[in-house]
Amino acid sequence: MLKLPPIKLELDENEPALRRKISSLLGIRDADLIGYQLLRQSIDARQRGRIYLIYNVAAEVQDEERVLGGRRGQTVSRFTAESYRYVQPGMELLTGPPVIVGMGPAGLFAGLILSRMGYRPLLLERGDDVETRRRRVSDFWNGGELDGESNVQFGEGGAGAFSDGKLTTLIRDPRCHQVLHELVAAGAPEEILYLNKPHIGTDRLRTVVSHLRSAIIANGGTVRFRARVTGLEQSGGAVGGVLVNDCERIDTGVVLLATGHSARDTYAMLHERGVLLTPKPFSIGVRIEHPQSLIDTAQFGPQAGHPRLGPADYKLAYHAPGGRSVYTFCMCPGGRVIAAASEAGGVVTNGMSGYLRDEINANSALLVGVTPDDFGSDHPLAGIDWQRRWEQLAFAAGRGGFRAPLQLVGDFLAGRPSRGFGPVLPSYRPGTVFAELDDCLPPYAAATIREAIPFFERRVRGFAMPEAVLTGVETRSSSPVRINRDEQLMASLRGLYPVGEGSGYAGGIMSSAVDGIRAAEKVASRYRPF
Repeated sequence: MLKLPPIKLELDENEPALRRKISSLLGIRDADLIGYQLLRQSIDARQRGRIYLIYNVAAEVQDEERVLGGRRGQTVSRFTAESYRYVQPGMELLTGPPVIVGMGPAGLFAGLILSRMGYRPLLLERGDDVETRRRRVSDFWNGGELDGESNVQFGEGGAGAFSDGKLTTLIRDPRCHQVLHELVAAGAPEEILYLNKPHIGTDRLRTVVSHLRSAIIANGGTVRFRARVTGLEQSGGAVGGVLVNDCERIDTGVVLLATGHSARDTYAMLHERGVLLTPKPFSIGVRIEHPQSLIDTAQFGPQAGHPRLGPADYKLAYHAPGGRSVYTFCMCPGGRVIAAASEAGGVVTNGMSGYLRDEINANSALLVGVTPDDFGSDHPLAGIDWQRRWEQLAFAAGRGGFRAPLQLVGDFLAGRPSRGFGPVLPSYRPGTVFAELDDCLPPYAAATIREAIPFFERRVRGFAMPEAVLTGVETRSSSPVRINRDEQLMASLRGLYPVGEGSGYAGGIMSSAVDGIRAAEKVASRYRPF
């Protein structure tokens, strides 16, 4: 196939128009164009009122050599689709099946690769299967009890199962292509293969997750739920097994630790057993909600609402003169703010959207970066204690029941309490309480967010809307701990492979899935199939 330079279409131009432009660019008749593959589709909204769709395509033509020869000096080149290559298995013997702890993206994709290669992995998930988990989370959001083992953070699918299902990433790894194809094979929309900002939506992601689990089992893997790993057995500086639910020992020499960034008890257990951990930077902040229609108009102008555009998003950053920064994170068009706590006595917020992104509000985190210097201690787990402190203050400000503290943007900027809502109503459940967010944010974080909001107004008109709402607090954007590992992705304890967000080396669905694949490859290249 031949890869073409980007092709620009008006919003109302359709597939035949794209085909005509491909043929014209190649200098061929339409009959000589056998077909084409979409490589990337993006939106160019730089000119207000004049928005274009940009397509990158690879075309199959009748006489490729003649066409390529006739386009010398132009940006038409040969294109070969990437394909995943499994590593050559190693020769060392396994003492038991590889154990994968956690079934978020890293654990699921590590399990998928190892099961296909004949290693019969055992996947242990502390929470429930994704559908049972959904029901428990829904009960919690409607005022029920928090399940400490099966919630927004824990359970099949990981924290990403209650998100927007974003698949954007900054990493440049060829394994990303394989991750997308596996997701499509498991039921994700095919458009994620070419959209510039692909997402699945939490509603569709649940089905994808269950299909990935079925594929692992069909290839010889085993999956167990409500199986929390509470200990690691050691022998001669290496893993000898895992302890499950404080009572069951499973012998193994290989453990892929994919617990996610909120497994605080797991971090404590690792520290007690001498595994090297390092505190790392992360962020703290609040969620901001606007009417989605406001964001659409700000970003797309008079073409807002066009069916080929969908709900608008944004990505913003502000660098304060004092050195702190504020950035928007996990922006959820047409979504809701959700209760994401995993412990009693603490309020944690996050954002979530369905595939259609059709709810009335847009929301995003406004986060301020923090470093280990802010934690007040050099202990490896100091960041966890620091997180917990602000979550508990938010719980107190919300007056219990996991209600979240809330303040209108205009009142927050003026430093006064809020008294009532305007046109923007909060989406957070189990509910909100008017409070001053300064009571549950570090002073420098609150001050920097106050500086950032008017700055963001200059980028997105209406961002500083006085009636927009701020809900606190968000503390789980990334892991506060890094589990030290070497070039073989192995921790200081031999046979222990920390992977995904919980390891401190990945962030988001894509990079976590890729990290899981990389760890599976390291295991496979060393050991024989089990």
